[in-house]
Amino acid sequence: MTADYLRANQPDILEVIANLSNDAVFTPPRVVNAVLDLLPTEVWSDPTLRWLDPGAKTGVFPREITKRLMVGLADAIPSEEARLSHILTEMIFAIATEEITGMMTRRSLYCSKDASGEFSTVHFADPDGNVWRKRVKHSFDPSGRCRECKGVEDQLLQPGHDNKAYGFIHADGRTQIDKEMNMKFDVIVGNPPYQMEDSGHSASATPIYQLFVEAAINLAPKYVLMITPSRWFVGGKGLDSFRDRMLHDRRLKVLIDFPNLYEPFPLVKIRGGISYFLWERDYSGPCTVQTMKGGMPDGPAVARFLDEYDVLVRDNRAVEILEKIRLKKVRGKPEPTLDSQVSQGKPFGLRTFFHGASSPKGMKSPVKLYGSQKISWIERGQIPQNGSWVDEWKVLMTAVQGTSAAVETMFLSKPIIAGPGEACTETYVVAARYDTEEQAQHFAKYLRTRLVRYLVSLRKVTQHATRNVYAFVPSLPIDREWTDEELYKRYGITDVEQAYIEEVVREMAE
Repeated sequence: MTADYLRANQPDILEVIANLSNDAVFTPPRVVNAVLDLLPTEVWSDPTLRWLDPGAKTGVFPREITKRLMVGLADAIPSEEARLSHILTEMIFAIATEEITGMMTRRSLYCSKDASGEFSTVHFADPDGNVWRKRVKHSFDPSGRCRECKGVEDQLLQPGHDNKAYGFIHADGRTQIDKEMNMKFDVIVGNPPYQMEDSGHSASATPIYQLFVEAAINLAPKYVLMITPSRWFVGGKGLDSFRDRMLHDRRLKVLIDFPNLYEPFPLVKIRGGISYFLWERDYSGPCTVQTMKGGMPDGPAVARFLDEYDVLVRDNRAVEILEKIRLKKVRGKPEPTLDSQVSQGKPFGLRTFFHGASSPKGMKSPVKLYGSQKISWIERGQIPQNGSWVDEWKVLMTAVQGTSAAVETMFLSKPIIAGPGEACTETYVVAARYDTEEQAQHFAKYLRTRLVRYLVSLRKVTQHATRNVYAFVPSLPIDREWTDEELYKRYGITDVEQAYIEEVVREMAE
């Protein structure tokens, strides 16, 4: 019996199916096939390979792999029925994320949610077929977090809810899977769950996609292909060690990056963008990086080593610009960078939700306070830290700069000059402190230049604009008003590079 999905002109529901949740993003077949195109052609004619999707949701990866193998194995197994049976029983395996996604995956692969039933394309003794889904245990530490996925116990064990114990990233699950279908695979490919909700009031989430990538690589298959958010490029929450591992792994062969929101998933807003990669066990060399915008390559693909900087510089054209800036010497030494002077979060020890009085009336020593909602006032003695900064001229920058537009073009907010007698909550960072207003004005103008904001953009993959995003920006003497023209000349930025920077970064009004 030929499976429904092998018939020509069959409408494909997986092109339009909606996501179940924010942590599990369904992958359209067109994206799946773009990922599979990274593999060498010989894999499609090898009947001995074992394939695994470790985070199956709709079964689109196993299904599209099966379709390709049906073509590639035609010579090796001429009988269509025998070929399909061999592929589905001996080659294609999946680990479903939930009970419902297990049913969906089996329906996509076997045309029946019951692989042992009469309507299944290939008959299995087990109703699950090769789509594994069992209850898996978390391993909680004394604080109530899972030692493996960092999920929160009181959220994960709510009655009637799926416990989100994904089998591939939990020891209990891997043990069960190994017993039932052998954890030796040649190709591991998929779009794993992205995050696990935290228990905090900020509706934050802990990333878990890196755990799927690491578990896959640790199995040492021939190939690993994964779609993930691109936030790992610069590290951050739970991602620093993963970033370092990936940047230094010479087996990472191809990286396709979509920096814009809603690409390649038009209905899903993922700050920092999406990327997918090919990791090849027997390869050692540079990684070919290709940036995509509007569904098309944005500039040439470039083979380069990813660990040249402490973060992954996703823009190939930025590498030459950064190198020019890095090679600039002052008295024989590299120029310092702004991250050495920008404050940490909470520069005055005041949280975002702190709000002072609406008026300084009645205060002995009032300090004007810039906060998340409006200007307020606070007694000087209430400032927990860095009280001496109050008497200096300061340049404030918002610690969060939104990325709601599909293509961000500002990258930083407008600088705020705060004079003596003024402070701020953690809504802002103190980018610099000076003795005079003129110095503060010069620095604010420097931050408004396109080159500075372009350098910030190379490290800013989310809305957060903390001190780390300034680490590529030179700290220059503020004895003048720097302009882009002067900066381009200082660093030898070519006309072509200038045009590109000005295409990416919008002019900021004073």
